[in-house]
Amino acid sequence: MKLKTIQNNIIIIIFSIFFLGSCESLPGADARKVPYDPKKRVQKNIEEGRGFRLMGGNKKNTGEFDFASSNELWRASLDTLDFMPLALANYSGGIIVTDWYSDDTSSKESVKISIRFLSNEIRSDAIAVKVFYKNCSVEKSCKISDKSGTLSAELSKKILNKAAIYEKQNKSKNKTKYINETLKD
Repeated sequence: MKLKTIQNNIIIIIFSIFFLGSCESLPGADARKVPYDPKKRVQKNIEEGRGFRLMGGNKKNTGEFDFASSNELWRASLDTLDFMPLALANYSGGIIVTDWYSDDTSSKESVKISIRFLSNEIRSDAIAVKVFYKNCSVEKSCKISDKSGTLSAELSKKILNKAAIYEKQNKSKNKTKYINETLKD
């Protein structure tokens, strides 16, 4: 019995060595063999908005990093839900979730809203709004239901309208900034 387990272990070790030894021939197995140009990588990151430069750097190639405040949909969503307490607001994850909200303290009904960002563009399929209702008849007996219907559509419409206004204001501000910079040169 012991001889058979020793043989099995030896066979496993031989196959492992063979398999690991052949990994060098796989594409991308050795990162040192891939040509690496840090200047190209830095330039690509800056163009995609994933980097920053200290002390001003090369102002011609750097972007403006206003983070979430530059995203009109994000701003419009937060402004629309400003009366509700937020449970989660994750810009990089693209989601906003409110806490349970009730306008009346004695009410047994409350609402929770979640907004998922599917795109940064201002269009009707860029956000997914879900509305949940919680109805508590007794202290420990609460029923939660998804009622994403008319309220969800109204919230989406309101957010998109605000985002369009913010985008228009931002474009006119950038246009004025561009004209002023052009006149300086």
